[in-house]
Amino acid sequence: MTDNEQPQKALATGELTRRKVVLAGGAAVAAVAVGGGVAFAGQPGPDTAGGVAREECYRLTAETTEGPYYIDADKIRRDVTEDREGIPLALRVKVIDSDTCRPLKHAAVDIWHCDALGIYSGYEDASQGGPGGGEPPTDPPTGPPPGGGGGPGKQDPTDDNRYLRGTWLTDAHGHVDFRTVFPGWYRGRAVHIHAKVHVGGKMTDAGYEGGHTCHTGQFFFDEAAVLASAEVAPYSTNTTERTTLTEDTIYDQNGVSGGLLRLRYKKDAIARGVVASITVGVDPDETNEGQDWVTPSPSASAS
Repeated sequence: MTDNEQPQKALATGELTRRKVVLAGGAAVAAVAVGGGVAFAGQPGPDTAGGVAREECYRLTAETTEGPYYIDADKIRRDVTEDREGIPLALRVKVIDSDTCRPLKHAAVDIWHCDALGIYSGYEDASQGGPGGGEPPTDPPTGPPPGGGGGPGKQDPTDDNRYLRGTWLTDAHGHVDFRTVFPGWYRGRAVHIHAKVHVGGKMTDAGYEGGHTCHTGQFFFDEAAVLASAEVAPYSTNTTERTTLTEDTIYDQNGVSGGLLRLRYKKDAIARGVVASITVGVDPDETNEGQDWVTPSPSASAS
């Protein structure tokens, strides 16, 4: 079996091949195949001793609003794509205790996000996306944005669709891997993925039950990747005026601690797939549901 065939087989079976690599400012990323079979691998971090890379201790990752489109963890799966078109995205999240820097094993991680055209499953009628995207904003955003930002409180689902939503447990190293598509954009928000981390509960046939939510946050994509995605169908059909990362009222402009993903993709061929990773520092003793949240004051510059 060739080096390229091995990661392809791993993804086909839902298991991501792991290699012990460390990313500065992000989580370890395995060599994986996405899209057209292109393999991506993480690079060693700068701090090594005796041939063994040592991970930095990360600060608490910023808490944010859960937005109105969260649905309790009822889809226990790592591949959340279903029938959604878009650029393949392999997402690895590492969850650590921000105090001890030790990985949190058996924590449940939820992710949910809009599709390539800005539509959320479960809320298709209420979403701000679509090919035309509604009326574009005429002024820069000055307050909580609609559709998954800091707008109205939690809403009841309006349909039975659940694409681009899923929950899975972290392994002994604090890692959890998801397979999805690169999110699109909609009015008032930069491109992002929502996430929650639950601890103290257990998996059942009905989903993850018990325990508490110790983190509610969002993961963000840098401008270069978003602009590249906008050249690819179906993203290219979205005529909604896009909110940039520096304009977003949720992202705190603080790099990885604010939820900024580390991205890897083949230059000039983003359509073949993207690997994204992040280390999320949490306080497992705290409860953060993302419902009592205040718009942050962005720092002067992003790290």
